[in-house]
Amino acid sequence: MEAKTEARAVLRYARISPRKVNIVNNLIRNKSVGEAMDILKNTPKAASELLIKLLGSAVANAENNFGMSADTLYISELYANAGPTLKRVRPRAQGRAFRIRKRTSHITLVVKEKE
Repeated sequence: MEAKTEARAVLRYARISPRKVNIVNNLIRNKSVGEAMDILKNTPKAASELLIKLLGSAVANAENNFGMSADTLYISELYANAGPTLKRVRPRAQGRAFRIRKRTSHITLVVKEKE
């Protein structure tokens, strides 16, 4: 049996719009883990906090479950899909109602070893 060459971490039902997450995703996709972590720590976006934890989890999975070295890892896949939308109502003038959509995301991060 061949050793596994990738490790993943998934964050489901994150209370942030996938559009906002993808802005930060585009900054760190295909970067090494150390470089990505530095970029995330200096990015003033709400999504960067979630991605720091997710990246840490993916690296821990790679080291503990598959015996990979953290120094050789890079982010091979990173995407945010839309989760279920929470629908809320805001009262408006003349008895009308305005729908508020609170969007959620499913974020997937995959790390691989460089050859």
